[in-house]
Amino acid sequence: MIAIAIVVFLFIFGLAGMHLFRWPLFNAAVRVQRAKSGLSLKQVCIDGHEIAYLDGGKGETLVLIHGFGANKDNWARVSPMLSRHFRLIIIDLPGFGDSTRDEGARYDVESQLTRLRLFIQALGLNSVHLGGNSMGGYLSALYSARHPDGVRSQWLLAPAGVTTANPSKFFNYLERGENPLLVRDPSDFRRLIGLCFNKIPYVPNAFQRCLCERNIGEREFNEKIFNEMFDDPLSLELELKGCVTKTQILWGDKDQILDVSGAGILSEIIKGSQSIVMKHMGHCPMLERPDETANLYLKFQSLK
Repeated sequence: MIAIAIVVFLFIFGLAGMHLFRWPLFNAAVRVQRAKSGLSLKQVCIDGHEIAYLDGGKGETLVLIHGFGANKDNWARVSPMLSRHFRLIIIDLPGFGDSTRDEGARYDVESQLTRLRLFIQALGLNSVHLGGNSMGGYLSALYSARHPDGVRSQWLLAPAGVTTANPSKFFNYLERGENPLLVRDPSDFRRLIGLCFNKIPYVPNAFQRCLCERNIGEREFNEKIFNEMFDDPLSLELELKGCVTKTQILWGDKDQILDVSGAGILSEIIKGSQSIVMKHMGHCPMLERPDETANLYLKFQSLK
């Protein structure tokens, strides 16, 4: 009985400690995940912003861009497979993650594209593979359209900006005056996670709390960015007309943020593109099924 009591005590103490020290443990877990891919945290100053990014791996350069409200570590689960074949540059866009947030700066599409261009030039990268999810896919596609000579291929994971796609559940919320991407409380956070994933990846409860707290803390600035970036969105259907950049389009058939009909629309516009609809998949393939997502990309690049 004493042994059982000790085990129960240690278990309860462990759970309490996990929550009490959740942020140091969370940050340590992030560092371990980066180390698995050989990624180092670096910074560069662009347009008055300190831009944080991860750098590591070997091979041709693949620049990856996160979605709205996310950050560079959204690519952590897929990076170990990719870093064996590519030098990965994974950016925190200005206004997100560990990069500068400036109340006096603009974060509209043109401003962010200019900063992305300056970032790539500052790192001395002449020609890159470019990939992004959601807002990151939107910016990737627009960057590729404007600088085709500087982009060897593009990887679009459920990109925003396909204006003729069917309305999603997310857009139904927007029509009612609610934005699920802006988190006020734990209930909002649970709703957002439910919209992003078909099968929610396992994350310890203490770490879920960290993610929730971070989203709540960033809400006000995220609202500023969302309004500036999407007040008058550009149409990928128009911007990518005539695009011949080598392209892979990945989209989940259960995506509730951006409807999967966008995949077919984009594949018609980008001639010769590879379009794959992933079954039973939500909005973030690189988080929900990282191994499968990486393997699809490596096959696309003839590296698998």
